[in-house]
Amino acid sequence: MALTIAHFILNVIALLLWVNWISFTRDAVPRTPGTQLIATLKKAGPKGFGRWKFLIGIAALLGLRALIYWQLGPALKWTPRLNWGFVSLTFRGDEFMQLLAFSVLGFLLVLGAFYFWLLLISVANRTMSDADPIQTLVRHYFKWFESWPSPLKLVLPLILGALTWLAVHPLLDLMLVTTGEKFSLHLVVQSLLVGLGGYLVWKYLVVTILLLHVLSSYVYFGDHAVWKFVAATAQNLMRPLRWIPTKIGRVDFLPLITIALVFFLAEIVANPANWPATLRKWL
Repeated sequence: MALTIAHFILNVIALLLWVNWISFTRDAVPRTPGTQLIATLKKAGPKGFGRWKFLIGIAALLGLRALIYWQLGPALKWTPRLNWGFVSLTFRGDEFMQLLAFSVLGFLLVLGAFYFWLLLISVANRTMSDADPIQTLVRHYFKWFESWPSPLKLVLPLILGALTWLAVHPLLDLMLVTTGEKFSLHLVVQSLLVGLGGYLVWKYLVVTILLLHVLSSYVYFGDHAVWKFVAATAQNLMRPLRWIPTKIGRVDFLPLITIALVFFLAEIVANPANWPATLRKWL
């Protein structure tokens, strides 16, 4: 349990190093008058070691924690596991190369979830003005795909997840993490299921934003840009369900209904074969 918690914390640290590396590019976020968050990012190009220290830090962190796992894992009888969509990977705690692969893939999954969150925010807030500092920051981090049409953005998790699985599967096969599956229809279907599992990470973002929106609707936290962004994003996420009459007096139950719907759809996607039982349970 201790190593599992440490693994999560180190993934967050590696993600913060990645975000700092993106922020340290030559085309950093331009300053916007009246914004506080964006104004803290200076427009500066890479100077010598400055920019690359973040990537070096990520590489060092991933390698060092694999070494620590190799030393402590067998003594603690810890079995590293990764849940990749509909595929669960188990690694040996006494083989350094498998632990290195576990360390790297664990970070890549967190990085993928981060960009999938940015993708959803990009699509939901596509009409939001650049005057919002947080949305401007999102567009900066998602700049490679920001100009793409929304339908194409929405299939990115499926495509990228499937291609990534096809790319890493031979390496995992070589290290005996997966079975010796050659390129076949079964492997293609498996890769599509892995890509489909990428959509499941959206539920955590949607539920968090909607809960914060409900909380801020009844408790005043000030006029900070974060709460304006949360309110606008929540309204955009709930827009497809606005036709449902959910208001009773001055209380709007749409955020709670949306949260329930998100969990219901996530359970359907996670267990498509048992959808009749899932539907009966929710009804």
